[in-house]
This record gives sequence, C-alpha cells and structure tokens, in this order.
Amino acid sequence: MTESAPNGAAREKLWTPANVVTLVRICCVPVFVVAIISPWPAWFPQWSDAETWKPWIAAGIFVLLAATDGLDGYLARSRNEVTNFGKFMDPLADKILVAAALLALVELSILPSWVALVILTREFIVSGIRMVAASQGVVIAASWYGKAKTVTQIVAIVLFIIKDSVVITDPEGVLHNPLYLVSWAVMIVALVLTIVSMLDYFVKARELLGFTSASRKADRAEIVLEDAVDLDACRVSAADVVAAAREARKTVATAESLTGGMVAAALTSVPGSSAVVRGGVVSYVDDVKHAVLGVDAGTLARCGAVSGEVACQMAQGAKDDLQADVAVAVTGIAGPGGAEEGKPVGTVWLAVADAQGVRAELCRFPGDRSEVRTRTVLRALAALKASLDGRQ
Repeated sequence: MTESAPNGAAREKLWTPANVVTLVRICCVPVFVVAIISPWPAWFPQWSDAETWKPWIAAGIFVLLAATDGLDGYLARSRNEVTNFGKFMDPLADKILVAAALLALVELSILPSWVALVILTREFIVSGIRMVAASQGVVIAASWYGKAKTVTQIVAIVLFIIKDSVVITDPEGVLHNPLYLVSWAVMIVALVLTIVSMLDYFVKARELLGFTSASRKADRAEIVLEDAVDLDACRVSAADVVAAAREARKTVATAESLTGGMVAAALTSVPGSSAVVRGGVVSYVDDVKHAVLGVDAGTLARCGAVSGEVACQMAQGAKDDLQADVAVAVTGIAGPGGAEEGKPVGTVWLAVADAQGVRAELCRFPGDRSEVRTRTVLRALAALKASLDGRQ
C-alpha cells in the first residue's frame, strides 16, 4: 500500500492496521514487565491473594501479546498492506517480548541467567547473519526449526511464570511437582531448538560468511557447465513441443514471471513455430498479472505471486487472451534474493490450461539463478508436450 508524497513520488502508508497492531504489542510489553516484577502485596494490601494471582495475570498478558503475533501479518497480507516498516518491526516486537520475559524471570531468580544468555545470544547472531545476507540481496527464509523454537520458548516462559505460583518449601518437593518438571523439560527442548536453528542459519549462509570450500566452488563451476547442456536441452524440448502442436493441430501460449520470456523464446527459436505459437506474456510484477492476465487482486494478496492459485489464473488468462488451445504459466523465486517464509529460492509453481481444465504443480529446483530459470523452462516445455500428447 502506497500513498503519494508531496513531490509526486510514491511512499508506503505507515499507519496501516497491521503496523498499529505491531506498535500496540511493543507498547504493551512494559505492562507485562510491571505485572510480573511489581510487589503486588504492597500495592494491594487488602487483596489477600495478590501474590497468588500475580503470576497468572502476568502469564495471561504474555500469552495475549504472543498470540497476536500472527494477527499483524494476517492483516498486512489480507489487505495488501505489507510495508518495510512492518517487515522490520514485526520480528523486533517478538524479540522484545521474549527478551523482556527472560530478563524479568532472571531478575526474580526464577530462571538461571545462563538460559537467557543462550537464547539472547542466538537472537543476536541470527540477526547479524540476516543483516549480512540482506546487504547482498539474499533473504534467508526461516525454517521449521525457528518456528518450533519460537513456540517452545513461549510455552516454556509461560510455564516458568506460573510455576512460581506453587509454593514449595521442601527441596525434595520439586521432584514431585509436575509443573516444575514439565517447565524444565519444555525449556530444555526450547534450548536445543534454539541452538539447532542457529546452526541451520550458519549452514544456509556458509557461502555468504566465507565458509565455502574449494571443492564447493568447483561444484558451482560444474553447475555453470551443466547450464550450457540444459540450454541445448531446451532447444530440443522446444522443437518437440512445436512438432507435437503441429501434429495435434493446436496452438500454444505462455505466461511467464521468473523466466522473463525464456519459454516463449525457446519456442519461437524453432523454425516454423509461428504456425503454432500464439504468443507470450511476461508478467514480471503483480499489477501486470492483474491487469493483463486477469489474476484476481485478492488472490495475489492472500496467496502471494508465487502460488498455485496465481499460476492457474496466469495460465487461464494467457489461454483466453491469446486464444490458444494450450497455455503454460510459471511463477517462482529464481534468487539469489526474494525468498519468503516457506518459499525458499528455487520454489516454482507451474500451471497448464487446456481443454481439460487448469492444473498446477509445485517444483523445487536447486542451484543458482541461472540454473533455476533454465530448469523451469525445461519443466514448462515438458508440461506443454504432455498436454499436447494427451497426457496429464
């Protein structure tokens, strides 16, 4: 979502509902801290159960703030109001909340300081790695390790907050109290996932951090050589598609995003292809997908450009607009940047529209930008050939 600046340039809208939710979450963190560390019996002398209810109320505030983590993201995507401010502040709000809870528990001598040190150190290291990656135009997508780490940390913190509400005077009683045992069990799992997720980031960023070995560099050189072979394969596959279209007396069309017209270029490089190739659309940005191919704006906002739903609408739009019998569409992330959560570099959605309907498939291609694009072209040509041959 953008708005016009006085000088005519477009600027992002700041006060979106999603950003407001994020800022409210951050502003409410001090409320949680006050709730957990304040001397309630002294503040409320008439309330005999103040000390007992204190951790439960603090835990409730923490759970409420943690639960709203997904709300701002949902609002941003559903309203098509994803902003750079939100991308920066949303993960920062999570870190502020967790850090505040850990430090409060350490201050109250409920949690050993070394536990907080491990978790916070991980956050600093991962943030540094992501900054280095961002400076080079690379986005390191979060893995399930990171998501599991976040969930277990939140559960462990809640358990540590409320376990202090159970008064145990006998040291041996700790071993017979399920809440103490469960809280530490969950915290240990959270610590393990914290370390594993950090190592996962190191593995993903090993080349950016200079950990690439000589053999790895040699492997990358081999990939470049393989690309040359793949380009020859593209020409052969394109010739097969044109021949199949001639035999079936059908026409074809393309709708491309990440390949930027490479599929259409491969097809039109074949002599005589004008008899079967109706044309192609390069819809590199979302507004072209919407305006030219008729992709629904709501689908783009809800599912993202790299999705099966968008690929299907691109293929159907190309088939209808170019009046072709068969159309293929590709949309994906070629890299090195552009990765999203759950959609790493190499994620490609391909769709084919023909007389039988529209169908999509998800592909995961390894390699650098050139290889991902080349393999996408090969797969798109194979999908066209399968449709022309009457195979699904």
